[in-house]
Amino acid sequence: MSRKELTDLLIKYGKKIGEKNMSPGTSGNLSCRYNEKILITASGSANGDLSEDEILLMDFDGNKLDDTSKKLSSEKFLHIEIYKHRLDVNVVLHVHSPYLSSFAAAHIPLDKPIMAENTFYFGDIPIADYALPSSIELAQNTVKCLKNRNAALMANHGFVIVSDNIKDAYQKLEIAESYAQVVLNTYLLGGAKTLNQQQVDEIIKLK
Repeated sequence: MSRKELTDLLIKYGKKIGEKNMSPGTSGNLSCRYNEKILITASGSANGDLSEDEILLMDFDGNKLDDTSKKLSSEKFLHIEIYKHRLDVNVVLHVHSPYLSSFAAAHIPLDKPIMAENTFYFGDIPIADYALPSSIELAQNTVKCLKNRNAALMANHGFVIVSDNIKDAYQKLEIAESYAQVVLNTYLLGGAKTLNQQQVDEIIKLK
């Protein structure tokens, strides 16, 4: 795809993320792989209301390649490290959606087989150890959790999901946020009843 096409997709799905309140205000950041470089949202931009000049080009050393006064996202190292370690990943969505962020703040992983859909798509969603936002340590902690998974909670921070295309990443983000809401609701009802191992195995075989 051309830079313009990828930029338009980031704007399109950023708007969807904003409409669903999964990236309040100027929180979160989005990116996609572009040839041997990365397109990423600018610092201070609102994912739900992005403009073309807020999608910036950077290299894998974190250098801005556009002649603009706008700054790269403060979480640029998170995106860079993911792309370096996951060559199959073309899109990274980092959000502070309310339900997923609640579990991140409570340090509670979404690792129990409660619903078939979540078990099928994610297996489990672990929590990356806390580190200062925007730091290399945060990026490294998150990458560890994404070694064999496509989603992770970030302790006291938010959520990150990766995919080979932005449509899939966005759809999985919706599923994960809805799942977190369902799990939280089950606490009000006395706790969820988990699937047994045989049921989990049967779900995995559907892949």
